[in-house]
Amino acid sequence: MTRYRLTRRALVAGAAIGAMAAGFPRLATAQAQPFEFMKLPYADDALAPVISANTMGFHYGRHHKGYLDNLNNLVRGSDLANQSLIDVVKASMMNPTRAAIFNNAAQVWNHDFYWKSMRPGGGGRPSGKLMAAIESDLGGWDKFRADFAAFTVGQFASGWGWLVADKGKLRMVRTSNADTPQVQGMTALVTIDVWEHAYYLDYQNRRADYVAAVLDKLIDWDFAAENLARAG
Repeated sequence: MTRYRLTRRALVAGAAIGAMAAGFPRLATAQAQPFEFMKLPYADDALAPVISANTMGFHYGRHHKGYLDNLNNLVRGSDLANQSLIDVVKASMMNPTRAAIFNNAAQVWNHDFYWKSMRPGGGGRPSGKLMAAIESDLGGWDKFRADFAAFTVGQFASGWGWLVADKGKLRMVRTSNADTPQVQGMTALVTIDVWEHAYYLDYQNRRADYVAAVLDKLIDWDFAAENLARAG
């Protein structure tokens, strides 16, 4: 009789495990996060040698992930938990009581956009409407290339260099820390991160070399052209 009861219990337990594996709901599930960690659109070593897998491990795997974890902890259960990421950025900007939310939300948005601004085998020159706009608004390719590199390198301390569309024209914009042009009515086209954690493991203090390499070998001008098209 004891052997029968143990066997029957084993069968019941086995059936329960099989049911869960087949897709039946579990009794308890992990709490959903308000925001998900963006999956990179390429392998973590795909941007080497310009950006090494070592830098990606720290920058994407620790810094970016840290901002996301902080944001989820800050907004969970609040009125912001069901909003889009950019709406959280806009709702928390210039609000001293939500400064931590803004800093982390904007940094998540900026980093998501930064990874999309690059691709393996990128760089070179854009074409089509984007190139025409660079020629008409920014003095042509050679001038823009030199100006954008110097402009981005010149960002004091931590921040970002952006190419944006603003009121039908292209502009170069710098932002400090977590700030982003998206909250200023501009449309970001591409960005280069010049926080030290973006380049220091590979370039130490040679920020200019990092920016030049990203522009010449990684920037995704197709992504920029898509954003320009959406700007109208």
